[in-house]
Amino acid sequence: MTEIKLYNTKTRSKQVFTPIDARNVRMYVCGPTVYDRAHIGNARPVIVFDTLYRLLRHEYGVEHVKYARNFTDVDDKINARAAETGRDIRDITDETIQWFLDDMGALGALEPDFAPRATEYIDQMVAMTQELIDLGHAYAAEGHVLFAVESYDKYGILSGRSVDDMIAGSRVEVAPYKRNPMDFVLWKPSDEKTPGWESPWGRGRPGWHIECSAMSRELFGDRFDIHGGGLDLAFPHHENERAQSCACCGENSYAQVWMHNEMLQVEGKKMSKSLGNFFSVRELLDRGIPGEVIRFVYLSTHYRKPMDWTDKKAAEAEATLRKWRALTAGIEPAANAASAVVACLADDLNTAGAIAALHDLARAGDGAGLKASAALLGLLGDDLGGWDVVAAAGDGVSARIEALLADRAAARGAKDWARADQLRDGFAAAGVAVKDTADGAVWELLPEFDATKLEGL
Repeated sequence: MTEIKLYNTKTRSKQVFTPIDARNVRMYVCGPTVYDRAHIGNARPVIVFDTLYRLLRHEYGVEHVKYARNFTDVDDKINARAAETGRDIRDITDETIQWFLDDMGALGALEPDFAPRATEYIDQMVAMTQELIDLGHAYAAEGHVLFAVESYDKYGILSGRSVDDMIAGSRVEVAPYKRNPMDFVLWKPSDEKTPGWESPWGRGRPGWHIECSAMSRELFGDRFDIHGGGLDLAFPHHENERAQSCACCGENSYAQVWMHNEMLQVEGKKMSKSLGNFFSVRELLDRGIPGEVIRFVYLSTHYRKPMDWTDKKAAEAEATLRKWRALTAGIEPAANAASAVVACLADDLNTAGAIAALHDLARAGDGAGLKASAALLGLLGDDLGGWDVVAAAGDGVSARIEALLADRAAARGAKDWARADQLRDGFAAAGVAVKDTADGAVWELLPEFDATKLEGL
């Protein structure tokens, strides 16, 4: 078995991953609040943790790995959307969840083993909130229940900040019923127009942070292996999750490894509606950018580094994938993924290194190894096929190009410059970029590739 190392946000270090139970590896990732289409930043944690899910299944066995990603379907943004549109909240959340699943599926993301909706776990949230009150870590005030931050002396251990620093560096809701400005809501009251459930503290609804603590506990127990999400969730969401769960269930409970992906930019700038660079995954797909291309661009940057989406990167990714699909068309994958690819992924999910190893396999002409190895990154699978003209052109494209290159080399050797020039011009017309190197000619298919123009050369 390959040794896996993962960067743990809590310890600020890369550590050897040792599951609590190798026959029951458990990973929980914070999912979306479902009131609108997923934007391209939302897709990054999906692709990152989908890749980790694939690696864990590869190492521990499909039946021994469980992955949960939740849907927050009770939230003030959803309430506002319902008020704006006059639509039923359940209709909005059902529709948005399906949009999310469709869009992430188009990016090659496997569906998790569990996809809990917050509204289906209200009883568990109420019970956990009551436990925290009984233990002296929470208090009821004016229809609210709040977690008492001062009751838990390890608050801030995940984000690495003191309570004073957190108060100074964040916008804290000021409310007369709070004992401490940092105390956060576990339960809040609902009016007649707002979704609500009966509780010991009156009709109301859960705060955001209690959702994941209660759902993960119900699905995975008090302790599980990995908790993931975007870096923007590390504070306050994950800090608060960890505090309430450990206060309730013991200091060594909850997630043992915390992983966070960095944020995404567009053409070197932060996404912003005012800059006109804020768009959804669906908008990219509708522009004709294949989901596999989007996935490739995301995986080309290490998950702990800021990622920049550019049209140039998308074009380069498409050209690479066209060439790889031509090389692997009609070929059965090898029995095992290449060790170099597995080693890169096992090194804190180094997807950029894994892609470099895939390039090595392609240059070596190892189509079977390339296909098996790319599957670990969710690439070159039949589920994402069909978009490229190579697949539509038939299984012999790669062999045809290689034969024509050999013909060109022979023409050059015989000083038949007319034939060599004819082949050069034919490649250009067909959208095949050829580059001569010390190791021989290498080629790639351009977006305008037309296999029919290779006929008759």
